[in-house]
Parts: sequence; C-alpha cells; structure tokens
Amino acid sequence: MRTLVTGSAGFIGGHVAAALEEAGHEVVGFDLRTGGDVRDREALDRVLGGVGAVVHQAAKVGLGVDVSDLPDYASANVLGTATLLAAMAGHGVGRLVLASSMVVYGEGAYECAAHGRVRPGPRAERDLARGRFEPRCPHCALPVGPVTIGEDAPADPRNAYATTKLAQEHLAANWARETGGTAVALRYHNVYGPGMPRDTPYAGVAAIFRSALEAGRAPRVFEDGRQLRDFVHVRDVALANLAALGGGTPGTLAAYNIASGQPHTVGEMAAALAAGHGGPAPVTTGEYRLGDVRHIVAGPERAAAELGFRAAVPFASGMAEFSTAPLG
Repeated sequence: MRTLVTGSAGFIGGHVAAALEEAGHEVVGFDLRTGGDVRDREALDRVLGGVGAVVHQAAKVGLGVDVSDLPDYASANVLGTATLLAAMAGHGVGRLVLASSMVVYGEGAYECAAHGRVRPGPRAERDLARGRFEPRCPHCALPVGPVTIGEDAPADPRNAYATTKLAQEHLAANWARETGGTAVALRYHNVYGPGMPRDTPYAGVAAIFRSALEAGRAPRVFEDGRQLRDFVHVRDVALANLAALGGGTPGTLAAYNIASGQPHTVGEMAAALAAGHGGPAPVTTGEYRLGDVRHIVAGPERAAAELGFRAAVPFASGMAEFSTAPLG
C-alpha cells in the first residue's frame, strides 16, 4: 500500500517509515525538515494522490517552556492536523493512524483505601515546594497508590502539548464520522531509543538524561525520582504503527495505549542510563515543573487484544543500548 508518513524525518517517524518499508509499503515521506508542512494544503495535495493510508507523526512535541508556546503548539498540532484531514477527505484517503500521547490523561489513576479508584487533580505548588510530591485522594486527602490507566479514562490534559494532542484525537474522530474513514490513535507512553533528539526544552526526559551523560554531566532527576512511567522502545512503537494500519472500525476513532506494560521510576531510568554510559551517577534535585504529573502507568491490554501488538524490547537491554546509541 502507498502510505504517507508525516514527520518522516523525525525520531519516531523515521523508525515508523523504516518499519513500513520493511513490511512492503510504498512509503511517501513528508516532513517539515524537507519542505513538507502539514499546514500547507497545496503541498499535501501534491503527495496524497494514490495514497491509501496516512500515518501522522508530525507534531510539535514536549512540555514546552511557558504560555508563549501556545500559538506554535496550536498551529503545528491542531491547524496542521485539521489541514491534513481536510486534504485526506479531498483525495478519498480512508485510513489514518495518529500519533497521540499518554499526556491526554493528565495525572494517572489511583486507588484510595476509602474511596476506591480516584483521579486526583493537579498538584498544588505549595505542596511541591515542600517536597510533598505524592497526590492525595480528592475526597479525603488520604495517600493513594498508582494503578494502571486504561483508554476509557477521562482525558485531563495539563499543558499545551497535551491539550493539542487531545484536540488531534477529536479532529480525527470528526473526520472518521463525516467521511466513514478509519482512525486509530496510538497513545505513546515514554518513547526512547536510538536517534532520539538531543537536549532541548521540548525533549523527553530520556533524551535530556542521555544528553547530559554525553556531555559528562550527571542526569538531574526532578522531584524524588520515584515518579512512575512506562518506557517503551521506539522500535516497538514503529511496530505498533504497522499493526494499527490493520485495526480500527470505519466511522470511528479507536485509541490504544502503546506501552511496555512494565513501569519503572524516572530514577531507575536515569540510573540505568548512567550505568550503561559509564557515569556520572544521577543527582536527585527536588526540583519540579507544574505541568508534570506524578505517576502514570499504562494498561496495554487493549492494543494486545485488538491490534495484536505487544512490546518486545525489555527495559534493561533497551536502556543499555540507548545509553551509548547516537542521538539525533
């Protein structure tokens, strides 16, 4: 099948394009670095002819710096996706795989001894400043423990990136309903691996730690380092995109957690990278960012049952490889 990959020169997009080509797809790459802007309808019209599916990876990523980033996030992620979907409808392209993110959930799911499953609101800055990082029950303020979050959990985006990723999902659902197309949203958890971008304000935490190690600096771990995340290797993510091209239902959007199913703390990740790279050892700083969440642990069962996707790269070997792999 002739498949358009937006963001094809990026970290994840490059791995996705390679996996699709290996599987026999005729890949059409489209990337801002090579003059392909998803906000440019004329440029899209030039490449969508004969395309059977679009794998949409292009996006402005990362937590961002401050509210001055809002227009750029909205333009790249919301306007860009809307323009792409309109162009797809114009060319009769009926299948979309969308790169979404775990950030649409906001804080993860928790269990309270008194109130059962709860979803805490944003953590108060006064608590963070005092080193009180763990969320509490929104009903009784007792401590709560993290549990896995599934795709049916209510969305609660906490920053510009998260808000625009959720907007992309809504736009894709609109497109699917109005055109009868099939849309699959892959909610990536913490993706890492070879080719990850170097340290920028928009990079993921794994890239920030890896860049520090390459420069001979200790990774600086925020809060107390006990934040739980699911780290999933980029090669697994590429295979999830390949699986998603065979999933979904016409006229709807289906969302899936793309994760390893084996959570680890941010501190454990920093320590694994430092050990593989040969040091220096991580430093836990107690610093925090208001847009961050404390724990988010994925439930990957739906992707396994409906797409046949299961992550295969173990945490230990994946981090060992990434600790010395080239960065983008």
